[in-house]
Amino acid sequence: MKRKLHELAHARAGDKGDTLTLALFAYRDEDYVLLRNQVTAEAVKRHLGHIVQGAVRRFEVPNLHALQFVCERALDTGVTTSLGLDPHGKTLSYALLEMQIET
Repeated sequence: MKRKLHELAHARAGDKGDTLTLALFAYRDEDYVLLRNQVTAEAVKRHLGHIVQGAVRRFEVPNLHALQFVCERALDTGVTTSLGLDPHGKTLSYALLEMQIET
């Protein structure tokens, strides 16, 4: 069965220039393993590939049952220099939560 990430986790985002950070926090401790196994850097790159032009790196934060993703070349040169309507990282955290995984 497939479920969207927003059913299992919440996300926070940050942006600095053209680099986006996305943190994904499991609602329930037992779902962290599921997220860790399926929400890989490659899966996030595939899901956000139409926006994230650079590399995606993942860091595990097991004490918080969280995953952090650093996405390069993701904000159309950055919030203050982009001609895009809303290149803020927080909008992309919602896009990540639409990703589906097997449960």
